[in-house]
Amino acid sequence: MHIHILGICGTFMGSLAVLAKELGHRVTGSDANVYPPMSTQLEAQGIELMQGYDSAHLDPAPDLVVVGNALSRGNPAVEHVLNKGLPYVSGPQWLADHVLQGRWVMAVAGTHGKTTTTSMLAWVLEHAGMSPGFLIGGVPQNFGISARLGGTPFFVVEADEYDSAFFDKRSKFVHYRPRTAILNNLEFDHADIFPDLAAIERQFHHLVRTIPGEGLIIHPTTEPALVRVLEMGCWTPVQTTGEGGQWQVRLLSEDGSRFEVRFDGKVQGIVEWNLTGQHNVANALATLAAARHVGVVPELGIAALSAFHNVKRRMEKVAEVNGVTIYDDFAHHPTAIATTLDGLRKRVGEAPVIAIIEPRSNSMKLGAHRDGLPESVAQADQVIWYAPPNLGWDLAATAAACPVPAVVCDSLEAIIERVKGQARPGTEVVIMSNGGFGGLHGKLAKALQG
Repeated sequence: MHIHILGICGTFMGSLAVLAKELGHRVTGSDANVYPPMSTQLEAQGIELMQGYDSAHLDPAPDLVVVGNALSRGNPAVEHVLNKGLPYVSGPQWLADHVLQGRWVMAVAGTHGKTTTTSMLAWVLEHAGMSPGFLIGGVPQNFGISARLGGTPFFVVEADEYDSAFFDKRSKFVHYRPRTAILNNLEFDHADIFPDLAAIERQFHHLVRTIPGEGLIIHPTTEPALVRVLEMGCWTPVQTTGEGGQWQVRLLSEDGSRFEVRFDGKVQGIVEWNLTGQHNVANALATLAAARHVGVVPELGIAALSAFHNVKRRMEKVAEVNGVTIYDDFAHHPTAIATTLDGLRKRVGEAPVIAIIEPRSNSMKLGAHRDGLPESVAQADQVIWYAPPNLGWDLAATAAACPVPAVVCDSLEAIIERVKGQARPGTEVVIMSNGGFGGLHGKLAKALQG
């Protein structure tokens, strides 16, 4: 069957393409922006990519069009599909029908940490010899690919609350019907599709309604929004993590790179890994709880986590030039920015930290997070905000409210000049964006070499 995927370079749709190819289909796809790491992965898989949404890409007609949620009415490819009566489906629906049927689905949902936790869980199962299938919204370095069918009933999926398609406004995760579900955390996000936090809580409850009574829900004790979700009705056993929960940790190093794990008060072992930050410690606890549900004893899970390498673009060290270290990070929400910088600060101590931030997500562009942004950068020594041309709010006011020195730049060249003037050996530079940021990482590394 020839499947054409519209919006193929999105992390979810790109992973879907890999699975479709593995099932033996001919897969092609088009996207407005073709950029790594997804474009690189897809080309390596022999999947043909086309730039833009020209209706000619759909001639001759494919057998099925999978429509990404970034596409809406008025898009030339969408209009062509509808006018010609081509068969089409949303990505989550296709996944549910062709991959997840009959599998033991383990879903990871939440505002933050989905990609990292999904990667951890897939790796823990792999390490235990369980050969899981998985679909991850990023490229986990332990696997080097974002999706695979796997060789057993177990399938680990990143369960996103974003909507499914222009014709299906339910959250993606409502399609997945997990038996094991991690609910990591819940804050307001996706301001382009949700009016308020209560609307997201309602979607999370739709997910909870699909989890069987013989399944398991795992959530931290510290998230009031998740407590509200479960108070709407819960028919599934629950395990809790964090303070006062069944799964707890004792930090053995302040930056979170070493910690002791306890379950029901009993010590299970010590995780020692390359990751930092309280958020990753919390992700690890949820992972161990979910893995135990499918038979991985905590001791084995802890050994796996100690050999875990984080996902690409999650505080990924991309260059070290003349003593200056450059990281690429996906952070696109004030909480994620704050926890990432806090983990780095605890690791590097007094070393100078420069944060470069592009407010690129839909919620960021709409200004939904602007009140939380100034405080989120408190652990940096200075911040460079990038003002893209289409930003609809005053970034200069945000910079003025930051507790550390902050400037706004409207070009990559200005950012590079500023960093060149400030960075010295020992400086840590964190570039934060959920897009390609115009190749800033490579350009900055090159400039620092000169």
